[in-house]
Amino acid sequence: MLQTPTEPRARTSAGIILMCVGVACLCVNDALAKTLTAHYSPFQIQFLRNLIALPFAILIAHRIGGTAALRSHRPLAHLMRGGLWVGATFLFFTSITYMGLAEATALIFVAPLFITALSALLFREHVGWRRWLAVLVGFAGVLIAVRPGTSAFQTVSLLPVATAFVYALLMLSARWVDSRESVWTLLLYMTGTGALISLFIMPFIWTPVRFQDLWLFGAIAIFGTAGMTMMTQAFRLAPAVVVAPLDYSAIIWATLLGWMFWNEIPDALTFAGAAVIIASGVFIIWREHRTSR
Repeated sequence: MLQTPTEPRARTSAGIILMCVGVACLCVNDALAKTLTAHYSPFQIQFLRNLIALPFAILIAHRIGGTAALRSHRPLAHLMRGGLWVGATFLFFTSITYMGLAEATALIFVAPLFITALSALLFREHVGWRRWLAVLVGFAGVLIAVRPGTSAFQTVSLLPVATAFVYALLMLSARWVDSRESVWTLLLYMTGTGALISLFIMPFIWTPVRFQDLWLFGAIAIFGTAGMTMMTQAFRLAPAVVVAPLDYSAIIWATLLGWMFWNEIPDALTFAGAAVIIASGVFIIWREHRTSR
């Protein structure tokens, strides 16, 4: 059966909408986490979020991927990915405890630069001089935003950069997962192993959950799961070169939420550094798409 010309456009439009809404959901997730860090450890926030989200992840994986999506052929690979997921989330939740939401979000955007560099160093992938130049320019944007050596420098601002590095390892580790497993299997096992690993830390840092915070933990699980699901589906519907740059719209939502709830307004150099990082990331996405074609 032939597709009409409007069908690809409709799929792309749906992918764009899902990506934008998914990014907004994850920013709300981060804002909720920042609220909860006033009373709970980042590990406890992550544990309860994953625990509450796990039934939803099982339902989504089974509904979309069938029974096969619930089975893993390489559980140790998922366990390793769960450890990276816990580490990245802990670093980011810790950073937003002490930093503005938009500032931390802007520095997270160096993840594609780390992915490009690590692909060349760990997997011996060919990275041309243009992409290496984009990586260097992106890290120059980090220096603009972080401002090492000046009075404005804060050590805690290195935490989002460390988060981006661990997140890049998490993305690259998907290559060690069995090729027969779908993205829904990855989403399910990342949630499950994240809950399992953080469970072992709970006896040492557990704080009784206040009744008025129950809805916040429920909301963070719903928004986090919904955001990941919609973003995953966006990449299935539309070309990556179209939807991937929309991830950078997070800076808009993070700035808006930070201003609304904590009166946080990033300074001009933070925005300038973010602009350089985003431009480098978009160029790398475009260049990889063109090279793959």
